[in-house]
Amino acid sequence: MGICLSTKSPPRRNLSKRVTNNTNSSSRWSRVRSSSIKREKFDDSVIHEHAIAAALLFQQQNGGVLPFDRSSSLRHVPNSKRHQSLPRSSSTRARSLTDPLLPPQQLLNQDVNADELEVSHIVLVHGGGFGAWCWYKTIALLEECKFRVTAIDLTGSGIDLFDANGIQSLSQYVAPLTDFLEKLADGEKVILVGHDFGGACISYAMELYPSKIAKAIFIAASMLKSGQSTLDMFSQKENSNDLMRQAQKFLYTNGNNLPPTAIDLDKTLLKDLLFNHSPAKDVALASVSMRPIPFPPVLEKLSLTDANYESVRRFYIQTPEDNAIPITLQESMINESPPEKVFRLKGSDHSPFFSKPQALHKLLVEIAKIT
Repeated sequence: MGICLSTKSPPRRNLSKRVTNNTNSSSRWSRVRSSSIKREKFDDSVIHEHAIAAALLFQQQNGGVLPFDRSSSLRHVPNSKRHQSLPRSSSTRARSLTDPLLPPQQLLNQDVNADELEVSHIVLVHGGGFGAWCWYKTIALLEECKFRVTAIDLTGSGIDLFDANGIQSLSQYVAPLTDFLEKLADGEKVILVGHDFGGACISYAMELYPSKIAKAIFIAASMLKSGQSTLDMFSQKENSNDLMRQAQKFLYTNGNNLPPTAIDLDKTLLKDLLFNHSPAKDVALASVSMRPIPFPPVLEKLSLTDANYESVRRFYIQTPEDNAIPITLQESMINESPPEKVFRLKGSDHSPFFSKPQALHKLLVEIAKIT
């Protein structure tokens, strides 16, 4: 999510020191999903069931864990497991030419040979409050084109069980990503993709491991200059996003006399803020899967150098119908720190992996093919 905060101290709220899960979330999700199935038979049922499993896993009480085929810090779908069908949107709105409903064979016929690309391993980094689950459509589409795909759960996100209120720094929050990059084989490179606050996260990684990153793609993301924090960037437009301010709920698990530990979002405002053009089934998935955003990483200023950060090729994908990070703010970041090339997803809200999955996929493939 975008952070649009006032420069004044945020109002104190008498919140519990321990954030607990809603015990009715699983049954609520079952009712929503059951109703959705009656309306439409999904072609992407297998993929969507995996996403549901991720959501239900986090909803278990007292840290209970159900059997699942991935770790708590890394979302990676092996190349050997191919899905039988490609996902499609269930939205009833008219589909624009930028995101047509293409048959699988046409989607796959994009003149892509991942084996011939300089880099065919794409690493997806979610935004604030999201998790690896949000990329399920993108993962399927890229893997059908024979890309290797890894989606990371940052600390306290997705099914990582760490409490977001206990995260003290950006390095702690980004640790699953930096640990992954550190373990790459000598000479191996990846394409980093960051959404929302994930932009600051991949920037941090670019400074640490520039030789392991071939390209960095920012999707409606915070693309900062050295010496800036995410809070600094969004405070420049503090009067431009009343909806974001209304949706934010500060958590004070260390006491009301100390700074906030995390930011939560009002679930009743999620659709208008983040998913204003996204299918109802994906909004429902997000409503039971999103988690609080740790506050200290938002305050941390980045230290970026020409020798490291600037040596990585950067690309930016704009989302014009974005209510969380308005297009004016996206353009401001682009003007202050110009990337190599800028793309625009016409008609996309803040979450193009839901609202424009095919169009987003095409841009990711196009950027991967740039030499």
